[in-house]
Amino acid sequence: MKAIMHHAPVDGGELTVATWGTPSADQAVLLIHGVTASHHAWDEFAPLLAHAGYYVIAPDLRGRGRSAVLSGPYGMQQHADDMVSALASLDISRTTVIGHSMGGFVGLTLAHYCPEHVKNLVLVDGGLPLNVPPDLEADEVIQRILGPTAERLARTFDSVDDYLDFWRAHPGFCDHWEPHYDTYFAYDLDGVPGSYTPATSYAAAKADTVDLVQGTTIPKALQQMTKPLLFVTCPRGLFDETPGLYAPDYLHELLAAYPHVRHAHIDDVNHYNIVMGTQGATALAALLKDQGVFDETWPHINTPIGKNA
Repeated sequence: MKAIMHHAPVDGGELTVATWGTPSADQAVLLIHGVTASHHAWDEFAPLLAHAGYYVIAPDLRGRGRSAVLSGPYGMQQHADDMVSALASLDISRTTVIGHSMGGFVGLTLAHYCPEHVKNLVLVDGGLPLNVPPDLEADEVIQRILGPTAERLARTFDSVDDYLDFWRAHPGFCDHWEPHYDTYFAYDLDGVPGSYTPATSYAAAKADTVDLVQGTTIPKALQQMTKPLLFVTCPRGLFDETPGLYAPDYLHELLAAYPHVRHAHIDDVNHYNIVMGTQGATALAALLKDQGVFDETWPHINTPIGKNA
């Protein structure tokens, strides 16, 4: 199933937005991608929901993909405002929100400041505070979390194949490459042969990473959250390492600190392919269906799930 592309007016220009499925104000699902990704991160997951009857909406966040032309300000609040504008452009007033990685933090912010637009909220390997020292400098924060993934934003590449080779050698993908990743990464390039650059703005990635780690929005949103919230984790991180972003001991502390957060775990995937890969996308869609995330009765389900809950 191919996505239909739209352009949503936002402060400073237009946001590029992909949709799958039949437009429906009652069955809308908003997907929010990670810090250096684009709507193509959902190419495997979104059609699964669309085939099940949902109207799936996935923007390129400002500073990324075809929304890269949009300058700042960045930060979780700005992205949440952009999501409201994107929904309005499609005549959607209320939606289930699923955010991956940094998209989880954006979704949490959206649910906190604009609760009237959010039915239910799912955070996929992101959205809850990361285990990062609070006193790091901005560049140290982004290096600690993204490492070489961020460094590539300042590089140029001679060809699309050169860029794909960079990612094929990345630990998060080298043992898990799937053909559709070619489309995802090729979309991430701007420029002409001999001087391609990643579309994602380093300024955007840096500002957003610092905000989600050191800003006050996320702790406040978690403490005051009134929306049903499911947090989904996986065992391996951005470099296919174990443990991933939320090590078991740290995760236990988080869930104790935020007892209203329900938790589930998907095995045998890493931070990327939990949504991008065929196995991860299929498992995630099945998990959300099994747990009734899209049902109107979901807010009344209070039994914790997942092996670390």
